[in-house]
Amino acid sequence: MHPWPHPVMLANMAIFLDPARDPAQFGTNSLARLNERSREIFRLIVDCYLAHGEAVGSRHLARLMPTPLSPASVRNVMQDLEEIGLIYAPHTSAGRLPTELGLRFFVDALLELGDISRDEREQIEAQVKAASQEQTLEALLGDAMIMLSGLTRSAGVVVTTKENARLKHVEFVRIEPERALAVLVDEDGSVENRILQIPAGLPPSALCEAGNYLNARIRGRTLQEAKADIEASHKLAEAELGELTARLVDAGLASWAESAGHCSQLIVRGQANLLQDLTAIEDLERIRLLFADLETKKDVIDLLNRAEGGDGVRIFIGSENKLFSLSGSSMIAAPFHDREQRIVGVLGVIGPTRLNYARIVPMVDFTSKAVALAANAIGVLE
Repeated sequence: MHPWPHPVMLANMAIFLDPARDPAQFGTNSLARLNERSREIFRLIVDCYLAHGEAVGSRHLARLMPTPLSPASVRNVMQDLEEIGLIYAPHTSAGRLPTELGLRFFVDALLELGDISRDEREQIEAQVKAASQEQTLEALLGDAMIMLSGLTRSAGVVVTTKENARLKHVEFVRIEPERALAVLVDEDGSVENRILQIPAGLPPSALCEAGNYLNARIRGRTLQEAKADIEASHKLAEAELGELTARLVDAGLASWAESAGHCSQLIVRGQANLLQDLTAIEDLERIRLLFADLETKKDVIDLLNRAEGGDGVRIFIGSENKLFSLSGSSMIAAPFHDREQRIVGVLGVIGPTRLNYARIVPMVDFTSKAVALAANAIGVLE
């Protein structure tokens, strides 16, 4: 753990410190130098950055201090903060901005969380409930991310495994003498295709028989449920279908099951929100790089999966992870659970490092709980 206070708690919400960070990088001696005045000046620098995205100078900071302090005294403190790596000067004679290291220290040690207003709570609950009327997990998550991205003016992201998807229909289509396309359709309309090797000499009617056999047993069930049931009655399947067709059924189930264990669904909404409040060419370049990051779906999924490490909100800042090493972005994410309290997905927002952490952290946490409640109510996480 870091050598500073435990994670901030708000009601039943926890912010988990990033375990990938090295506690030694700040240095106990350096932190000991941060007296109350130093912390207050550092907090003001971060607050100005989060609010306006601009560097702030000693004269302006002196006016903001709750107790009188000369600009020269403020400059001395700023020099100390710069020496231990918490702030930097973007260019000569400019004010100071927090470094990524400084932002991490602020989030882990100094962040004071706000609370969601009653209007925002009601808005989130109402929109999530309305989205659940379509009775599919994909629609619920997509609409929830549109809502969350709008409230936070960031990109909303969510990843969920497909292990709990309810099945609707299967079909086998021959594409070559010994190869067939196995098509699996979920109740939410998503489609999974796999190429299978089929036994030599398998008659065309066997493909239809295998599909009919599976369709009579899988509708409304998860893949694991259907697979377990069919495997338990394997001998009956051979008697009903014949050995070759039964082998096709087994091959199809095995192929889908193998992919389901590694398949995650990523939904990204609200990228256009990232184009707001751009103040410089540098901002536009950063957003261009972030858009490129979001196109790298595997890396986004991997990062979201890291947020499964705890039951609270996780915050990833800038180059702490390779995904945002160029764009200098941040992600705030929280897991959501099924009725058995198993983690079945992670949702959150991605935006610039000057996200309003105090406001967005509780908003992401509340949305994850609202989504879980709605999804469990309509049975799409079972």
